[in-house]
Amino acid sequence: MSKLAVLVIVPALALAPAGCGGSSKSSSGSTPASAPPAPSTTTSAPSAGGVKISSATIARLGPALVNAQGRTLYVFAPDKGKRVTCVSACAAIWPPAFLPSGKKTVATAPVKQSLLGSDRDPAGGRVITYAGWPLYTYVTDTAPGQATGQALNLNGGLWYVISPAGKVITKKP
Repeated sequence: MSKLAVLVIVPALALAPAGCGGSSKSSSGSTPASAPPAPSTTTSAPSAGGVKISSATIARLGPALVNAQGRTLYVFAPDKGKRVTCVSACAAIWPPAFLPSGKKTVATAPVKQSLLGSDRDPAGGRVITYAGWPLYTYVTDTAPGQATGQALNLNGGLWYVISPAGKVITKKP
């Protein structure tokens, strides 16, 4: 699919509330409607056997986490720093930062290795976490340094960037 086609589809998907921000009490008993996005489009590039997480200064927001491609990483308020709740249609717009099986996360200073982890994705696989918060990218951020998803109330909740210190940045850009 061309980038133009993705940009045309995204606004329609952004309005779809299904599959996002649902109850976080339990994910058992139901099977997600769709499989997780292919890891090649949502996974940070491996670095020395791991998935690199670093930081970059985002205009009007300050230092925030980014993946190996320099794309801004977000947290989803309904996750409450505990578990992945953005699935199905939500995850198509906010792709989780997947951790491939057998890989580790690798922090690049000032990101703290001790704050990196992972959480089970209800759709399958594991999602990289920071300070307990599952991490996601946003499909409309097409270049390093963009944070067009900051403070958006979309797909069932608010989206924010997170600092290398593990603090959720809630200010609007």
